Amino acid sequence: MKKITLMCLAILLTVLGANAADKIDLKRLTQGEFSAHRISGIDPLAGTDQYAQISQDGSQIVQYSFKTGKKTGVLFDVNNTHGEKIKGFDGYQMAPDGKHMLIRTNTQMIYRRSYKADFYIYTVDSHKLERLSAGGPQEMPVWSPDGNQVAFMRDNNIFLVKLLYDNSESQVTTDGKFNEIINGVPDWVYEEEFAFNSALTFNADGTMLCWLKFDESKVKEYSLQLYKGMKPEKKEFELYPGYYSYKYPKAGEDNSKVTAWSYDIKSHKTQQLQVPMDEDGYMPRILPTENPEKILVYTMNRHQDVLNLYTVNPRSTLSQLLIKESVAKYVKEEAMEAIRIGKDYILMPSDRDGYMHLYLYSQNGKLLRKIGDGKYDITKVYGYDEKTGDVYYQAAPLNPHDRQIMVTRKNGKTVRLTNQEGWNEAIFSGDCKYFVNTWSDINNPYVYTTRNNQGKVIATNLDNKELRAKTRQYGWTKNEMFSFTTSEGVKLDGWMVKPANFDPNKKYPVIMFQYSGPGSQQVVNSWNAGSMGQGCAYDQYLAQQGFIVVCVDGRGTGANGAEFEKCTYLHLGNLEAKDQVETALYLGSLPYVDKDNIGIWGWSYGGYCTLMSMSEGRPVFKAGVSVAPPTSYRYYDSVYTERYMRTPQENAEGYADCAISRADKLHGALLICHGTADDNVHPQNTFEYAEALVQADKDFKELFYANRNHGIYGGNSRNHLLRQITTWFVDHLQK
Repeated sequence: MKKITLMCLAILLTVLGANAADKIDLKRLTQGEFSAHRISGIDPLAGTDQYAQISQDGSQIVQYSFKTGKKTGVLFDVNNTHGEKIKGFDGYQMAPDGKHMLIRTNTQMIYRRSYKADFYIYTVDSHKLERLSAGGPQEMPVWSPDGNQVAFMRDNNIFLVKLLYDNSESQVTTDGKFNEIINGVPDWVYEEEFAFNSALTFNADGTMLCWLKFDESKVKEYSLQLYKGMKPEKKEFELYPGYYSYKYPKAGEDNSKVTAWSYDIKSHKTQQLQVPMDEDGYMPRILPTENPEKILVYTMNRHQDVLNLYTVNPRSTLSQLLIKESVAKYVKEEAMEAIRIGKDYILMPSDRDGYMHLYLYSQNGKLLRKIGDGKYDITKVYGYDEKTGDVYYQAAPLNPHDRQIMVTRKNGKTVRLTNQEGWNEAIFSGDCKYFVNTWSDINNPYVYTTRNNQGKVIATNLDNKELRAKTRQYGWTKNEMFSFTTSEGVKLDGWMVKPANFDPNKKYPVIMFQYSGPGSQQVVNSWNAGSMGQGCAYDQYLAQQGFIVVCVDGRGTGANGAEFEKCTYLHLGNLEAKDQVETALYLGSLPYVDKDNIGIWGWSYGGYCTLMSMSEGRPVFKAGVSVAPPTSYRYYDSVYTERYMRTPQENAEGYADCAISRADKLHGALLICHGTADDNVHPQNTFEYAEALVQADKDFKELFYANRNHGIYGGNSRNHLLRQITTWFVDHLQK
């Protein structure tokens, strides 16, 4: 009996220990404890059913078949090269002919999308590895169409390497200068808000180089103060801080003057291309076509409600308007970014009819047909099969939170290629015959399958069963979708995570998370949902602390059509804040919600909306946390801000209604956090807002993270930040 009792006790202690261990640990969460396995780096090879991918150990670039998933060859092996030797690599760029590739090493990030690195030319057949240049790190190299030349940038200038002439290097431009003239790569605001990192291309026969030149000499500088810090240390700033100063055009201020240029590689003649553009307009792309006598240049007016596509002859420099896209309020950046250029077509997304659909044009600018006619958005463009006329894309036909892979045939018939509700993404083979489908929903992590272009599943590549089991082991609760209608008659959708062992007869404190920015979505039926992604891992952690966690997308967010998305135009933060307040009022009406203990938080635009909501006038929030917020859109960059607000000179009233002007109306306990090296939303925003709170005699707490940028990561930073957020809500909503 004694032995049985001891055995039972041991089992009980083991069970209790297992249960204790199965609580989510915040530090392990921020270190990736609940990160899903992903299949990444699939690089379709043009015109084939093959793709390239870096091996799991990072030592090879391997070729695979889409159809079978089997390896069909090794394109590069770091341990099998002739000439130069390297220990590892960070990435690669295939030459168009497949005979060479650029191997990238020692990558140093500059901003969000830009980087410099040491590149090597690799010849696939001979395994020969050679330095691209011995003159220092290179930025954003570009192959010529025949694979015999590489152009790249260094120190704001363009250089050219010819493989057929023993990799001889020549300098194309000489006027490049930091913070004054940039050749071939975009300036900070173009990179950030027009989402690209290269402004250089060859023409179709490789005889001409064409690029954009950014004259940012009149753009005002912003200086970030840098400290010694830790992980990493900047020892040069141990006693006296240093500065990083760069050109950052704020709303209503001078932008770079952008021009397009060409260079004849044989004659060395450089010419400015004659592209019509407003004096204060934008030139956000320069792209090749299949015709050596034509390149494409995009222009936009400063209001960003007109997008022009010009064909330009790089030799004569003359341009011709091909397509003019003009829509109410603004052309979405995502639509401009998603334009696809083919041999005989241009595929352009547009919300001109109220929803984002696709418009197929000939290379001469003639509208051939429209793809999509339902009251739902097409959200990604995957490709156009010129042989069959089939257009492949992602869309939201079921509801705004769902994504399906679709094809529209040449005859107009539309077919859904995915068969499961949730969030579907695709990578199509170069011949459009196969695609790798990634599916997840808000409660199930990613499943990867290979399908043919009829949607038939050929193989399951990855299913994340282990992670799904781990979420059960750690007591994750089901994330529930819901909808309600505000007092203004607006239907809003959200998701809710409840604590385990939820008792409907008990009243729980609530933490609301939101982002709320134009065109964004946080309420998605995807494993990427949640304040920190990872299937709402951090939100599940908060639920284990006894909170209900809620997210609602208000007016201005995406996939509900242009009217819903663009209704916040000229008054960012006003309607968004009203909708978050309405959400709190709705939640407070539920029998299991403690209406006197509701908090709100957000990051970036979400931090801004947190402040606007806490000072909306209706005192529904007891506490809030604002991370890296723009507190006045006078401080934010020109391209993003003016897209939605026009300039301060034109819209003084809209700019005046901001978090700073509402500081005296702040209600609730506020924690505000910012990285001191935030090059995107400058710490100036928090400094000035804090001063406004002081003068309004409002109590608050602020935290700064030395040398951290907008993402506040590195070392223990993210773990520390999330712990402060958690503690803030525990202290103010549960005590």
